[in-house]
Amino acid sequence: MTSNIYVSRSELETRNIGREFAEGLTGGTVVLLFGDLGAGKTVFVRGAAEALGVTGVRSPSFTLINEYESESGLYVIHADLYRLDSDGVNAIGLDEYAGDDDAVVFVEWPERWSNPPDDAVRIYFDSVSESEREIRIEGDLA
Repeated sequence: MTSNIYVSRSELETRNIGREFAEGLTGGTVVLLFGDLGAGKTVFVRGAAEALGVTGVRSPSFTLINEYESESGLYVIHADLYRLDSDGVNAIGLDEYAGDDDAVVFVEWPERWSNPPDDAVRIYFDSVSESEREIRIEGDLA
């Protein structure tokens, strides 16, 4: 398993780290995003989605899950489990998305998902200061 650490000092840098990360993504990949509110998880996903050909990514905080289709036919699934318990997570069908070879699945607050895939990529967002984040990416991309 590989591990990479990045330091971001702005939303633009976080977005660019997401873009760079997405260069290795293929369908069937699940990405688990750990971090406090406001740590940059959605900004990172926005950058990754842009690299995959999807624009207009919005936070799924209230919708729980957003589904976007790129011009290539690859789906970007972005879920936010913050407001859910394990029964709620089961109800939104996250396991079905995770098994789809035509989708890349990003999950914020994955601690609420009782059974994420073992091979999921894990990304940790830590606030170093008001304007600085450490982004640690753990896992292997296919």
